[in-house]
Amino acid sequence: MGITSPLFLIHLETTMQPILKAIKSSLKKQEQVTVNLREASALTGSGSGVGGRVIYDDVFASLRYANPLRIAGSRVVPTIGSDEAFVVKTGNVSNPTNPWGYNFTPNVGTPNTATSFWQLPVQTITATVPVRIAVLDDITNLGDTILTDVGMEFGTLEAQSMMFNNDQAGTTTTAYGGTLGLRGLNSYPSGSSAAFGSNGSAITNGLHTVATFASITGNSIVYNDLDNLVAKLPPQYYSLPTTCWMMHPSTITYIRELKDNSNLPLFLDVGEKDGAFLGSLFGIKVVPNPFMDQIGSGKTPIYLAAWENFVTIADNDEMSFQWFEQSAPGYMTLLAQKRVCSTIRDVFAGVRLTT
Repeated sequence: MGITSPLFLIHLETTMQPILKAIKSSLKKQEQVTVNLREASALTGSGSGVGGRVIYDDVFASLRYANPLRIAGSRVVPTIGSDEAFVVKTGNVSNPTNPWGYNFTPNVGTPNTATSFWQLPVQTITATVPVRIAVLDDITNLGDTILTDVGMEFGTLEAQSMMFNNDQAGTTTTAYGGTLGLRGLNSYPSGSSAAFGSNGSAITNGLHTVATFASITGNSIVYNDLDNLVAKLPPQYYSLPTTCWMMHPSTITYIRELKDNSNLPLFLDVGEKDGAFLGSLFGIKVVPNPFMDQIGSGKTPIYLAAWENFVTIADNDEMSFQWFEQSAPGYMTLLAQKRVCSTIRDVFAGVRLTT
């Protein structure tokens, strides 16, 4: 056993005196006290870099933007199959020449009571996440945070595929799924008027023609482009609760900066408490969508639709999360899977602008 130096004991006693005095004062007066440690070099070392222990704060994930097509109110239905078929009744049943009175011929409309259907596969998004068991033990709430963030990340991937992907043979949009992805809104054919696509169960069926209108000036957007787009949406969809604009945040900023001949903003900020960059246009709500085209040549920067009628999303039950404990020594591996299908359901319920 070593012998403690008397000088060291004197130094220790001198150093501890203010601390002991502070403790006694705190206990007696029941109040907080502060100690001024003059021997700072001996007592205030944090331990960082010399064997101290790292304590982790609760983990978090930066907030991702959920799928704007869901936010806008697109119709969502459950599915349990490998494919989803969609059916529309087309045409009229009344006599197109003279429907009045009792002298009638049934089912002479065009095309009377006919229906059209198309079928799409339910596609799968997957991810595997290996995580060290020690890290799961050390970082509070890491497992739950991973699950939440993966769900939001899947929402991003889903939104990108629903906007940009081409699901037909020969596709070049493999980053958004290609033939294994969803049918993106931008991949539907354009026309001066809306029309349902061909009837059948092949992947080439159901490619509806969306009413699409070019901007007046080409690669820019002017006030009349927006006004004309509203006029092109059939009036039966005007007052539905999910009728709204959808555009990229940069397009919203572009529209906010439109000026009149006196260099005054065309759309004044009226301080809407629930408005983002641009709360509404012509009284119609604006939903920002960072997963769609910005203004540019050959782009589709604006949609106006009654989204519950325009788009249907079929979800296969719930997302599947499963942890595997023996995938690799010292690791747990998360398998995440989501199955989903989407389509334009009522092609007359939406219009779009190209630049």
